Amino acid sequence: MTGERDAGGGGRDGRDAKSIAPADLFDLSGKVALVTGGSRGLGREMVRAFATAGADVVIASRKSEACETVAEEVRALGRRALPVAAHVGRWADLGRLADLAYEEFGHVDVLVNNAGMSPVAPSSAGTGEELFDKVVGVNFKGPFRLASLIGERMAEGDGGSIINISSSGALFPQPRFGPYAGAKAALNALTTVFALEYGPTVRVNTISAGPFLTDISKAWTEEKRQTARSAAGRPGRPQEIISTALYLASDASSYTTGSLIRVDGGLY
Repeated sequence: MTGERDAGGGGRDGRDAKSIAPADLFDLSGKVALVTGGSRGLGREMVRAFATAGADVVIASRKSEACETVAEEVRALGRRALPVAAHVGRWADLGRLADLAYEEFGHVDVLVNNAGMSPVAPSSAGTGEELFDKVVGVNFKGPFRLASLIGERMAEGDGGSIINISSSGALFPQPRFGPYAGAKAALNALTTVFALEYGPTVRVNTISAGPFLTDISKAWTEEKRQTARSAAGRPGRPQEIISTALYLASDASSYTTGSLIRVDGGLY
């Protein structure tokens, strides 16, 4: 076997993983990450984690003031930040977002399709067309369009990583969440589509997130905030998304693509 590289070997540059310090595998220095829904919740945690690991960051969400607030946090960490107000359910907004990111930085190495919405419908029959279209637009149409625009550029350049933030709702669907569960299940399928379409230099993976104590949890009952039907027995803290996001964003996951990783405390 002399002269052969370990089949579990290194990152995009061909380095042998055995010769790299573990911390260096997660280094994002010189990289640019774009995070939708990056102004709060899990998105904000990932933005801060990427910046701490050395990346410059594009922060996208609907409200420009909220994006700018997080951009200031990134700059305080010594990294560049580009706040962009964009609605991921609007086709034209996504073209503008991609163009602004490339105009500012010249490349995008990590795309996180994090923005989502999960309103409760009165019933399936009571779900109106406007609500249906909005839920599918934000949770599926937007990630499809943005990953198409950026994934193609990544594949034509130096490659990169796309991370789709899905939901346990796609794996454990419940009544009154039909459009949301369906859209997130479609997003899971999209991960495989783009992993094949833009590979081998672009890796595309899904984080299937369970219940987290983000802003949405403020509307939960106290019992739901303290317990969950899972092996962990509780909801996740927002910062507990970081390690998986860093793994998928970095060369630490050089041989991981087309995968779905559950970060849900072991829901059942």
